[in-house]
Amino acid sequence: MEKRRQMLGDDHPDTLSSMENVAITYWNQGRWREAEVLEVVVMNKRKQVLEDDHLDTLWSMENLASIYRNLGCWKEAEMLGLVVMEKRRQMLGEDHPDTLSSMGNIGITYWNQGRWKEAEVLAMAVMEKRKRVLGEDHPDTLWTMANLASTHKNQGRWREAEALEVVVMEKRKWLLGEDHPDTLSIMGNLASTYRNQDRLTDAVVIEVTVMEKKEQVLREDHPDTLWSMANLASTYRSQGHWKEAEVLEVVVMEKRSQMLGEDHPDTLSSMGNLANTYRDQGRWTEAEELEVVVMRKRKQLLLGGDHPDTLWSMGNIASTYKNQGRWKEAELLEMVVMEKRKLLLGDDHPDTLYSMRNLASTYRNQSRWTEADELEVVVIDKRK
Repeated sequence: MEKRRQMLGDDHPDTLSSMENVAITYWNQGRWREAEVLEVVVMNKRKQVLEDDHLDTLWSMENLASIYRNLGCWKEAEMLGLVVMEKRRQMLGEDHPDTLSSMGNIGITYWNQGRWKEAEVLAMAVMEKRKRVLGEDHPDTLWTMANLASTHKNQGRWREAEALEVVVMEKRKWLLGEDHPDTLSIMGNLASTYRNQDRLTDAVVIEVTVMEKKEQVLREDHPDTLWSMANLASTYRSQGHWKEAEVLEVVVMEKRSQMLGEDHPDTLSSMGNLANTYRDQGRWTEAEELEVVVMRKRKQLLLGGDHPDTLWSMGNIASTYKNQGRWKEAELLEMVVMEKRKLLLGDDHPDTLYSMRNLASTYRNQSRWTEADELEVVVIDKRK
């Protein structure tokens, strides 16, 4: 990038391509703010040099929308994504792979906002078009089916999710082989669906297989292998096998710290998972120590107290306080989380309702029955 800047200038297409590659590298390291700064520069320069409708400009806009998604800036991601989708429709047609990719990304943005129905409509449209244009066995078609399954899962429609995931898994086994990363990815998704149905034994069988295959095909330190270990630990935690969960989570946390750094989002996620396992064992002090670190780092690295991951951390600390009978401290945090989620996600988002339920529980523990009852009635009605 630096050499191209010197030789070709800041505005040359090759320089901008290099800048975008660096931004993608930052993105993969969870350095989203640094990625955002570069991608904004690339997008604006391409608009000046190539115009708003150039395909490279649209790629920059789509990449920036993806960065915004990771930062929890759903509205900014949605606005950019819609522009890209409409421009591609006009220029390339409704059935072009890039147009369908844009539609899929908008669906993911809706999914992140808890707008499951809108996400489902788009995922269905993309899937049907890809089946027609690319065929039922094309990798992009299978990715869309997997995304649609995730949307079903978020609505608690486990059977529909399972049916799609089984189809995708069988097709990938046939087309790519049992050891291909994409095959292992959908197996992990299916295990998650089993876990959500409390079919924990079925989930463990798949997750152990996936983890062992990833260790063989990739390596023990590969990020995908570590995700599999984290998923298996989560299932162990659901079974009450806390020691087995803890052993895996400590390994994942330490390896991510070494490979990605202590501030990487995946490392912080591991610390949060380990804290949950400590909390399940009644090890409140150890849980609290980890949770405070995670919350502080997320506030520094993401969007202060407003990022969804930061709010999850605050909710976890509140839960730890509650288990210690520290009702007032828990209440203060839960009030902040609920109000911020209302502001960022809306009154009807599942995470907002989850916060309201937690706050109601804290009121109930303080014998504040009327306040608890008022919140719980709202949650029930909205969930219905």
